Amino acid sequence: MIEKSSTGISRRDFLKSTAVASAAAATVGIARPGYVAESGPLRMGVIGCGGRGTNAAENALTAGEGKDVKVVAVCDAFKDRAEGAARRLAENKSRAVRENTAIKPEMIFSGLDGYKQLLDSDVNYVILATPPGFRPIHFEAAINAGKQVFTEKPVASDVWGIKKFLAAAKVSEEKKLSVVAGTQRRHQRPYIDTIKKIHDGAIGKLMTGRAYWCGGPVINMRNRPEGMPGAEFQIRDWYAFCWLSGDNIVEQHVHNLDVMNWVFGRHPVSAYASGGRSWKPREPWLGDIFDNFSVDYDYGDGVHVLSLSRHWNNADSNVSEAIVGTEKTSSGSDMADEGGINPYVQEHMDLIASIRGDGPYLNEAVQVAESTFTAILGRESAYSGKKLSWDELLKTDLRLVPENLTLETDLPIPPVPTPGAPNYNRFG
Repeated sequence: MIEKSSTGISRRDFLKSTAVASAAAATVGIARPGYVAESGPLRMGVIGCGGRGTNAAENALTAGEGKDVKVVAVCDAFKDRAEGAARRLAENKSRAVRENTAIKPEMIFSGLDGYKQLLDSDVNYVILATPPGFRPIHFEAAINAGKQVFTEKPVASDVWGIKKFLAAAKVSEEKKLSVVAGTQRRHQRPYIDTIKKIHDGAIGKLMTGRAYWCGGPVINMRNRPEGMPGAEFQIRDWYAFCWLSGDNIVEQHVHNLDVMNWVFGRHPVSAYASGGRSWKPREPWLGDIFDNFSVDYDYGDGVHVLSLSRHWNNADSNVSEAIVGTEKTSSGSDMADEGGINPYVQEHMDLIASIRGDGPYLNEAVQVAESTFTAILGRESAYSGKKLSWDELLKTDLRLVPENLTLETDLPIPPVPTPGAPNYNRFG
């Protein structure tokens, strides 16, 4: 069963933190009290060298061209991936990326604790792009080390992780550190322009919303190689395991749910969901995640959002949002004044401007934590078969991430959740 905690973070604490972050983000061009802009070189370190981490480094170097931004360190759980990322960056077809990659052999780190060595170095701009289950641990360590952070979404896979991330977010605000998240729609001109107009009344009073992430399955491995320890297998096949990815509603659908929180200016108060595994066979390499979710999110004041996310082959795809007002319906990005540039580059441009003091102060840590928890709330409602409130789930100590983990740990394959069954504590 889910254990209750007397020290859980309340919804009031969430809203208070959100207000602080929003106020900070609104201070365009105004210096932060106690803040000293980084005027010297930005020395970037990448923690998590899969496709997203390597691409994020490329995006950051493109954004930082001519601004004294270099990638100087990489780290991954697996040495081959860390070395491969360093090589891909150094040999990149983009001159901006290639010429600003300066990774010495001694700055290539590996192992589950390799991030500690990277953070002990002189890097001052860190990209966090490991599987999401590790994000709270890495974010906390990066903030404690005084680093500026780009964190990929989502930022946790369980309640324990959300609480850890939020505690570090508070420290990041106290230290006046810049934090930008990989919810790139927040940096995408069509969304920015449209949602501002929605807030200004362009579609009338907001009534409801719809959010979709429907596509094909994500499969990293087709089998478990003979002799490979359970922990290594699950980390290499990370998307298939809830403790690492959070399931598809958390890992991908968080983008659309973030838009809903942005549009309505708050997070939901409860979720009532269904879900299951109808397409995926029950093979170990497909892990313990569902392949479909449908959620009714209650945002209070009579506002509900319908959420659909699924991974099915040979089915219609749909990745989109719809916001329904009394006068018209908007896609969330259909009233733009201009197209803008690649949002994956723009988010790093905005982070660099925040670090340098050339633009508004950005700290999106609480914002992305709220959106991640919105997705976790929907997942846990579907897993349990129960309607769950935000406060109820946040008061628990639900932890899926194993303790004392090593790559050699003989980690068993968790069971696929059965709604109504008390199978939350799958790791002891």
